[in-house]
Amino acid sequence: MENFHVAIVLFTVLVLIIHYLVTQTKSKKPSPPTLPSLPILGHLHLLKKPIHRSLAALAALHGPLLSLRFGSRRVLLVSSAAFADECLSKNDATFAYRPQFLAGKHLGYNYTTMVWAPYGDHWRNLRRITAVEVFSTARLNSISHIRREEIFAMMRTLMSESVGYTKVNLKTRLFELVLNIMMRMIAGKRYYGDGSVGGEEARKFQEIVEETFAVSGATNLGDFLPALRVVDYKGSEKRLVRLQKRRDEFLQGLIDEHRGGGGRKSTMEVLLSLQKSDPEYYTDEIIKGILVVLLSAGTDTSALTIEWAMSLLLNHPRVLSKVRAELDHQIGSNRLIQESDLPNLPYLQCIIKETLRLYPAAPILPAHVSSQDCTVSGYHVPRGTILLVNLWAMHRDGKVWPEPDEFRPERFMEQEEAKEKEEVMIPFGLGRRKCPGEGLAWRVVGLALGSLVQCFDWDVVDGEPVDLGEASGLTMPKAQPLVAMCKVREHMKDKM
Repeated sequence: MENFHVAIVLFTVLVLIIHYLVTQTKSKKPSPPTLPSLPILGHLHLLKKPIHRSLAALAALHGPLLSLRFGSRRVLLVSSAAFADECLSKNDATFAYRPQFLAGKHLGYNYTTMVWAPYGDHWRNLRRITAVEVFSTARLNSISHIRREEIFAMMRTLMSESVGYTKVNLKTRLFELVLNIMMRMIAGKRYYGDGSVGGEEARKFQEIVEETFAVSGATNLGDFLPALRVVDYKGSEKRLVRLQKRRDEFLQGLIDEHRGGGGRKSTMEVLLSLQKSDPEYYTDEIIKGILVVLLSAGTDTSALTIEWAMSLLLNHPRVLSKVRAELDHQIGSNRLIQESDLPNLPYLQCIIKETLRLYPAAPILPAHVSSQDCTVSGYHVPRGTILLVNLWAMHRDGKVWPEPDEFRPERFMEQEEAKEKEEVMIPFGLGRRKCPGEGLAWRVVGLALGSLVQCFDWDVVDGEPVDLGEASGLTMPKAQPLVAMCKVREHMKDKM
């Protein structure tokens, strides 16, 4: 019996020694490279607008993997494709969570929307609903007529207003186009053009979208310095509360308008039918959370991508002429471009890829946070570390992209080189939290951009190049909205 007790003691000691050695081994893993910081603030003082450029400057000086401290929060800044892949592929499950920022509390219905919900059953269910009912290939094919009708409607409007070369505010037109597409998909109605509800409701929604991306992209110091959150520094939380009240009223109006309707034609009707079968889960709040993500993310990002692409084409007439020649050769002059033509227009696809490389709709991916300790490239990353992936810096990495700041769609033309390039370009994110709307975005952007090039001759205003300055926000809007001169191509006048 005494020997048994001795064995137990020895075994316990052995276990404790092993645990100590393992713990010591873990703790000896180095932390990612860092740089000197200030007390309390950490590295917050280094952030300047636009944030993606200031973070890219830090990475250029100190390396593509950096450990920073924003106030009380650890931050892992990633600025290369290799490190992004390790975080969002190898450690995908660990980084599939979101930090609990104030924006998620108020704009994300207390962290219950698909953007802000923690990884788990609820998030998976939201992802499944949108994947099946909104973004599946079958669903996208079934509503292709909506995209075609709205894009052709915009072409007809531009043609009717064009007398010779006519000045056009493309930013406004593109936002109206994409909002009409998304609103018809989701609620079966349009805000602009013939048969639209138009007016005040459309104006309110545009203001809501613009402010949502502005406040979501702003650095809220209260998220990193708890004392400032307590006193609501600069009224940040009050602004979020006011914005959410307006958003909630708008979305509740959409739901009430469709309540009691039948059929499964629109996303709204699908969601309300789910509510009937499971009212405890599919509450109005959950439905509003789904709607706000679809409407906000689906509208602004695609419109911005088309605006940036047109801006680049106007500043590069050779590229514009080349893609027009491709359209004329593949489609001819007797009909308009269709979605089915897009796979046969490789240069048009390259222009979109190059636009997304230079001006990704989200220059910094929405923040992730680690749910447990993990290792990235041999470095120890503690639980609770915020992950920031700077796409803007990744996509302009001179080690990967020759002449990284140049607009050169041809870089995607050679198959072997293009495949390598596409593997290090992730404009829609990577891993579990990758944007589910990528397929829809490619269709909308491709058809709209192809139609604008096919139907019109384009030129800059007063011979001045388009200003490519960037404004701040969660997305990357142009500092100056795109205004251009357009003229109907003679042989396209009777095609609408």
